[in-house]
Amino acid sequence: MADLSQKLQEQVLQARKTGQKLNIEGGGTKAFMGRAADADAGSLNMGEHTGIVEYHPVELILTARAGTTLAEIEATLAEEGQCLHFEPPRFGDGSTLGGTLACNLSGPARPWSGSVRDQVLGIRLLNGKGEHLRFGGQVMKNVAGYDTSRLQAGAMGTLGAITEISLKVMPKPAMSVTLVQDMAMDEVIHYMNSRAKEPKPITGAAWVDGKVYLRLAGAKSAVEATAGKWSGEVVEQGDQFWQQLQHMQHDFFAGDEPLWRFSVGSTAKNPDLDGPWLIDWAGSQRWYRGEADIARLETLAQRAGGQVSLFRGGDRTDEVMHHQPRALKEIQQRLKKSFDPDGIFNPGRLYSWL
Repeated sequence: MADLSQKLQEQVLQARKTGQKLNIEGGGTKAFMGRAADADAGSLNMGEHTGIVEYHPVELILTARAGTTLAEIEATLAEEGQCLHFEPPRFGDGSTLGGTLACNLSGPARPWSGSVRDQVLGIRLLNGKGEHLRFGGQVMKNVAGYDTSRLQAGAMGTLGAITEISLKVMPKPAMSVTLVQDMAMDEVIHYMNSRAKEPKPITGAAWVDGKVYLRLAGAKSAVEATAGKWSGEVVEQGDQFWQQLQHMQHDFFAGDEPLWRFSVGSTAKNPDLDGPWLIDWAGSQRWYRGEADIARLETLAQRAGGQVSLFRGGDRTDEVMHHQPRALKEIQQRLKKSFDPDGIFNPGRLYSWL
């Protein structure tokens, strides 16, 4: 595998020498995210850079190469009764760990278990100068100062090619129960937030098709006691609902209409838009399906204390991420210049100006 790392490094050095741009590719399952890839750029294929480097079940730490599939990692963890607590979505069998971090993807447990960004302890990264660098480590005390490892979350490869990731893993909960009941959208925001504030083993709160779903997971005694007190019917196949939500396989996500992701204040009133909605993360993440003007949606998102992005579908040649104020834009451009001075990696994938 060292030979493959060297080949990737040589390819980056050659690209810098010739001025060739590079699209970083892995399993190809997230190609729909971000702006359309530069058709004239070459390919830096991370798909063969695979394998679990180290796994210490007792220490709850795993290190894997970026091209390693989530399926392989989760199967290995399951043998030890452990899991990735941030519940990364899989958009296909080829979904990789590196792509998950680059796109900052986390599932329904995000408000309670943290995001992929929160679980990362260290990385190895190929920057635009062809340097193979290491940041962070394998214990929390190594994550100090300017946290370059977590900076990669959501950068979509614009700062470099992630080659290796060390992250925390956690034990699987002993028991899980899902409760469901009918509820109108104008009531559910308050309800979910009220439940989320209680010191109970809640690990999921979502609303779709006029029904609110709450997931309780953890010690059997705590789950059973809470389920007995809270209202709602027990869902027989509760895990299946959350898996469909995690991997975006629910019927809500089917179809060709543009899919918009609102990241807003959990207690904010829902944006005034006609069309289908799905509310997750106890109100912090809200999905909307339909044709819309991004400028108008940005105004609505800002009123709700957050941002909006075009997650899938629609026009990918224009901006798909929320407009950034000048100060943040300049910071991102300076970071790009520092990590990738010649603008080799994923040109324009995150923003047209990056």
